[in-house]
Amino acid sequence: MKDIVFCSNNCFVLYSAAVQAKNSENKESVPTLPQSPMKERPPKAFHQYSNNISTLDVHCLPQLQEKVSPPSSPPIMFPPAFEAAKVEAKPDELKVTVKLKPRLKAIHSSLEDCRPPSKKWKGMKWKKWSIQIVIPKGSFKPPCEEEIDEFLKKLGTTLKPDPVPKDYRKCCFCHEEGDGLTDGPARLLNLDLDLWVHLNCALWSTEVYETQAGALINVELALRRGLQMKCMFCHKMGATSGCHRLRCTNIYHFTCAIKAQCMFFKDKTMLCPMHKPKGTHEQELSYFAVFRRVYVQRDEVRQIASIVQRGERDHTFRVGSLIFHAVGQLLPQQMQAFHSSKALFPVGYEASRLYWSMRYANRRCRYLCSIEEKDGLPLFVIKVVEQGHDDLVLTDTTPK
Repeated sequence: MKDIVFCSNNCFVLYSAAVQAKNSENKESVPTLPQSPMKERPPKAFHQYSNNISTLDVHCLPQLQEKVSPPSSPPIMFPPAFEAAKVEAKPDELKVTVKLKPRLKAIHSSLEDCRPPSKKWKGMKWKKWSIQIVIPKGSFKPPCEEEIDEFLKKLGTTLKPDPVPKDYRKCCFCHEEGDGLTDGPARLLNLDLDLWVHLNCALWSTEVYETQAGALINVELALRRGLQMKCMFCHKMGATSGCHRLRCTNIYHFTCAIKAQCMFFKDKTMLCPMHKPKGTHEQELSYFAVFRRVYVQRDEVRQIASIVQRGERDHTFRVGSLIFHAVGQLLPQQMQAFHSSKALFPVGYEASRLYWSMRYANRRCRYLCSIEEKDGLPLFVIKVVEQGHDDLVLTDTTPK
C-alpha cells in the first residue's frame, strides 16, 4: 500500500498503512479505515483528534516567538516527491493549506540609509528656549564711567586701588575741573600762579594764535575779554570762541560750541549753527586732539614777583625743573651782606631741582637748595636726595 504524507507547520509526517492497521488491532477504541473497492484510488483515511498523540511521529515542532516579525524570505519551494504523492482531495478529506507571503522591503533613499536609526523615547517632549530683549521706547542714556565705578564699589565684587585724589584745578575759560578729553578741551596748561586753562579753550579763542615753536600768544588778553562775554549756550561768563560770520555776535565756550553743534574748520575758524553750511564740508575739522608741544607764553619775572607779594601759600610754583617751596625774607640789617649786583640771597629761601645724579650717569635725583645765615653772612646749602643712598649735604659761602 502507498504511504500518505501530511504537512503540518511546515513539517512532514509520514504514515504507513500497514503500521496504522497494526495499531488498530491493538487498540479497539480507534476504528479501522474501510478499504475502497477501487484499487486505483488510495483508501480513505478518517482522522480523529484526541489528547493522546503518542501515535504521531513528530520530527520537528518549531516554537513560535511572540511579537517578533519573521525575517523576509523567498517563497518556499516544495520537493518533487510531494507532488508525486499529491492526490485529489475530496470533501470529506482533511485539507491543509499553507500560504507564505514574502515580506516586502521598504525602499529608502541613499541619504536615509546613511543615517543611524534614531531612538524614540516615550514621554519625552522637546522644548524650545527663546530669548526676548525688550528695548524701552524713547532716548536711552548709557551710564558714565563714574556711575559704573560707584555701582561696582557698592557691589564689592572688584579689587581696585585707592582712588586718585580729585583734581580741583579749574579752567578759567569754561570753568570745568581737571583735564578734559583728548578729543575735547584737552589738558590743562598753566597760565599764571594757580591759574589754569584748557589747551583747546585757549587755542580756539579769537585773539590767540600759535607760534612755530608751539607758544600760545595773547591768552591773557582773551581771558580779560572773556570775563565780560556771556556764552550763548550755557549763559555763563568766559566765552571766547565767536562765530566768524560778519556781524554775527554769537559767542561760545569751546565745550559749549561742540555741544551746540557748531562747525569748526581747519583754518581755525568757526561758524555757529545759524550760519554753518548744510551737509559736510571739505575743510571741516572733526578731531581736536593736539599731540604736539604747546605751552602758554608767560612773563616769568612777573610771576616770581607775584609769589613774593602773596606771601605764604599752600601750593608750590614750578618753572621747568625748578620747584619753589619758599622765597624767604631779608631784614633791613641784612640788606648789605645778602645781595650782589645780580641777585638777592633771602634767608629762608628753599627750592628743589631735578637734575642728573652725581653717582650714576643715566639717572636723575633731587637737589634741595636753601639759604641760611651764619656769622652774619649767607650760607648756601644743597642736600642731595637719591633713592638707595643717605642724604648728602653740601655747604659753601657762595652759590657757585
